[in-house]
Amino acid sequence: MQQRMAFVEEARRRRVPFTSLCALFEISPKTGYKWLNRVNAEGASGLEERSRRPGTNPYAVTDDVVARLVELRTEQPTWGARKMLGWFENNEPWWLMPVASTVTEILKRRGLVRRRRQRRHATTNRSPLAEATAPNVVWSMDYKGDFKVGDGTRCYPLTVTDAYSRMALCCRGLPSTKLLPTKKWLERMFSEWGLPDRLRSDNGTPFGTKLLGPISQLSVWLVKLGVRPEYITPGRPDQNGRHERFHRTLKKEACLPPAPTMLAQQRRFDRFLDGYNYDRPHEALGQKTPASVHRPSPRAFPDRLAEPSYPLHYDVRKVTSKGQIKWNAMQHFLTETLAGEHVGIVEVDDGLHEVYFASLLVGRFHRRAPELGLRRTETLLPMSSV
Repeated sequence: MQQRMAFVEEARRRRVPFTSLCALFEISPKTGYKWLNRVNAEGASGLEERSRRPGTNPYAVTDDVVARLVELRTEQPTWGARKMLGWFENNEPWWLMPVASTVTEILKRRGLVRRRRQRRHATTNRSPLAEATAPNVVWSMDYKGDFKVGDGTRCYPLTVTDAYSRMALCCRGLPSTKLLPTKKWLERMFSEWGLPDRLRSDNGTPFGTKLLGPISQLSVWLVKLGVRPEYITPGRPDQNGRHERFHRTLKKEACLPPAPTMLAQQRRFDRFLDGYNYDRPHEALGQKTPASVHRPSPRAFPDRLAEPSYPLHYDVRKVTSKGQIKWNAMQHFLTETLAGEHVGIVEVDDGLHEVYFASLLVGRFHRRAPELGLRRTETLLPMSSV
């Protein structure tokens, strides 16, 4: 509500072009006009969230049709929805019957269908994330759910897989999910297998940060290595479904029951990786093994990190120790994670500016509305073509 009211108040001032203001708040102009019209008509209460359910449904099933469906089901308790609809078509075609899924739902609500246990199926990844078209285009990274080994030590398995070949590149049991040990083992893996184009993960520690958006210390390091961090949508593990499926196999074959010690558990992980990569055929690979499909990346792990560079028409600013940048005599807070780094600023619309770290969009601000500050983006977007 506060963000919506801030948008409406700024829109009424008319200092910022409406489309630029909508971009600053990351909403469409259609949504912006809707908020503005509601406030004008109803006041602040017009901005409250409303049900999207339509007030009327011209396709609603009539009570007579429901009663006839229930009657036929009672007479023929073994008939399913499609068989019932076929009977109506052949014998009583005057009824305006709904589709089979609606018939099933009607019968369920009246207790005339026994609910079956649903099998879980992998969800197709329909997210805008990059498609793995070859080895090393996309790697997936995560910490599998932690568990205690026999001596009471808690184990956090750090796992990395290649999304195309399904090659398991790393499975290391660590005592925590802290940044330094995570970075240490990623360095070892990059030294052995080379660098991927993208490294996909969830938003948890240490990959991302809920407080500062997707820019974390780990993502800054990856960007300077030339690896693009890629984050799934919170609450959408299906966007990393191949890696989640790998975790299920890992848990079944290497974690149940846990080993007596961390050292013994790591030996299990090592044996599992060897069999998974070199012996186990994979259906999605035409029954080939991951190791027979995967190839090391031609991009070697560098000795030094490269500093980001920007096009000549970008204004470059250094982020202060307090996470701020100074532009046009104004201080804008970005994030302390980028302290000491250089960012690029480019105007993409009349007064609307975007701030990039390397090729990643991290925030926007408008010179005509400085009190709104710099608004961080929730996703890492590619550099503007402007």
